[in-house]
Amino acid sequence: MKFNQAQFLTILILISIALGTSGCFTVGKSFPGYVVPDIKIGEADQNKISDMFGAPWRTGMDSGVRTWTYGLYRYSLFSEAKTEDLVIRFNSEGVVTSYTYNTTDPLP
Repeated sequence: MKFNQAQFLTILILISIALGTSGCFTVGKSFPGYVVPDIKIGEADQNKISDMFGAPWRTGMDSGVRTWTYGLYRYSLFSEAKTEDLVIRFNSEGVVTSYTYNTTDPLP
């Protein structure tokens, strides 16, 4: 099978696009990680957390305790993964009892 120059260029462009777009993907949504130290355990409630971070990416339960998760996970075939997640636990009144923050970026 022979290709003329225009067909060859079209195929080359399509292959480049396919390789470029399939090399990475993102799950979750961005949140301001720099605000995490401002979370006050025993003081901040769900309204305050919403003001600080927006709506959670996921909600759930951990051993009967309501949790909100904020997370952004970027994976690439060509570089290291970049991940950041925050899990906040609330008591029955909606007040923060604990949280866990993890990132692949160096902390200041």
